[in-house]
Amino acid sequence: MTDDLSGIILDDLSGEEIAVFLQAHIDDMRAISPPESKHALDLKGLRSPEITFWSAYHGGVLVGCGALKELTSEHGEIKSMRTGATARGKGIATAVLQHILGEARKRGYTRLSLETGSMDFFKPAHRLYTRHGFELCAPFADYVDDPNSLFMCIHL
Repeated sequence: MTDDLSGIILDDLSGEEIAVFLQAHIDDMRAISPPESKHALDLKGLRSPEITFWSAYHGGVLVGCGALKELTSEHGEIKSMRTGATARGKGIATAVLQHILGEARKRGYTRLSLETGSMDFFKPAHRLYTRHGFELCAPFADYVDDPNSLFMCIHL
C-alpha cells in the first residue's frame, strides 16, 4: 500500500475527517487503558504550538497520522501515531514514523521519546518502534512509572 501512499501532509486539524479519525483513537485508548494511564491527546491538546501534526492519505482516504511534540530544543516526543483499521499491516505506520524521524533529525533533536501502552493491544506498536531502533527507557518529561505504560526512546 505504501507504494501508492498519496502523501503525508501537515495537518492543521481543522477538518471533520481527522476529527473523526482521532476520536476513534481516543475511544480505543479509553477502552483499553485505565483513565489514569490514558495519554492520548484530544484535538485541543494536539493544536498546542509545540506540536506538529501530519496525516497520511492513500487514494484520497485518511489512513494514518502522527505528531511530533518539542520537549526541548534537543528532545522530541512522538504523539498520536495511528493507522486506520483497514490499513494496518500495510506499511503506513512505518511511513509516518520515518517521516517523523526525518523531521526530528532536521530539527537537530538528539533524542526522540514516546509513551505507549504495555498491553497486548500495543504489541504491533512495540515491534514497529523496536524495528526502527527504539529501546525501552525510563519515564521522561512529566510521565511517571505506570504498569500500563511503556516508554521508549531513540538517540538520533
